[in-house]
Amino acid sequence: MLYVAPMMAWTDRHCRYLHRLFAPSAQLFTEMVTTGALLHGNQWHQLDYNPEEHPVALQLGGNDPDALARCTKRAFELGYDEVNLNVGCPSDRVQNGAFGACLMKAPDLVAACVEKMVEIGEGTVSVKCRLGVDGADSDEFLHHFIDRVSKAGCQKFYVHARIAILSGLSPAQNREIPPLQPQRVKHLKSSFPDLDISINGGITTLDGAVDHLNWADGVMLGRAAYHDPGLLTEIHRYLVDQSFFPNKLDILSTYAEYAQVQFSQGVRLQPLIKPLLGACNGMPGARKFRRTLSDHRRLQQGDTQVFSDAFSHVFREAA
Repeated sequence: MLYVAPMMAWTDRHCRYLHRLFAPSAQLFTEMVTTGALLHGNQWHQLDYNPEEHPVALQLGGNDPDALARCTKRAFELGYDEVNLNVGCPSDRVQNGAFGACLMKAPDLVAACVEKMVEIGEGTVSVKCRLGVDGADSDEFLHHFIDRVSKAGCQKFYVHARIAILSGLSPAQNREIPPLQPQRVKHLKSSFPDLDISINGGITTLDGAVDHLNWADGVMLGRAAYHDPGLLTEIHRYLVDQSFFPNKLDILSTYAEYAQVQFSQGVRLQPLIKPLLGACNGMPGARKFRRTLSDHRRLQQGDTQVFSDAFSHVFREAA
């Protein structure tokens, strides 16, 4: 199975619409949405999504079992295919809220959260975590965490193959400095063969994904999918449909039509442009493509001609 990781400020509904065009079978994830924003900030609009996104999962951030259960119930009422609990984000903001990766140190609390979420009984509940956190990063610790949470009812885990260092590293540094240890995720899968375990972290090529798919239940791509969505197509083709060779201009034209509709409904042009910036990386004319799409004057003016002008730099037939 192919998954696109939840990424704050990246995987909004527009990005997800584009990724669906590149990979019909991939399961998409929302950005993390906190229970506080939904229940106390009344920001239920954060759960809006396009029907084309299915299968799509909502990632929740929180540590209160009852609050997570209420938000899970609402998500399934809205038609989400899965609700995922964030136990992997290392940001200071998340730590200050006592959720994300720091929850790995509280497996009983995570289990209580999962149990309440699963009791809703309307769909799949999963957990995304790391290998551990600073001071609690042994295989023994990780296996105890997975065992405790799985016995509470979670049968599906996405494991970022790094630990999280909560003291002294930024989220960006936490994606680079702790070394990747995919062999530990492989060992985890062999120790829990009946659980659905997918690996996340450092997957940037088809060959890398295939290596993991020899033992993992799935691969989850993060920024590699954003910077080169064509990689999603390659993995979808390998996993599902060997005849899937979409024309990239057709994909981007379909997205441009979607963006024009969204713009006409009041969405600003800049967030509609953002998911496209990596779509033509590696192609002749890609720099001009990005420069045209990033023209702040045109974006502020709401100039939707920017799409076709950008496409003309990389697709001869678009000129």
